[in-house]
Amino acid sequence: MLGIEDKSVILAYLLCIVSALLCIIYGVINWNKGDDSIESEDLHWVEEEKKVEESL
Repeated sequence: MLGIEDKSVILAYLLCIVSALLCIIYGVINWNKGDDSIESEDLHWVEEEKKVEESL
């Protein structure tokens, strides 16, 4: 079959394909799933960065 004589080579190909599919499924499920909330410390950092950039 396709010049592949050993069953372990076929198994390696199948595992690569299955792992790629699982990665795609995981990516689709977790697409844009960010629960990072903006904290006051983050806002303070942005304000400080703006001040530094304006002084340059």
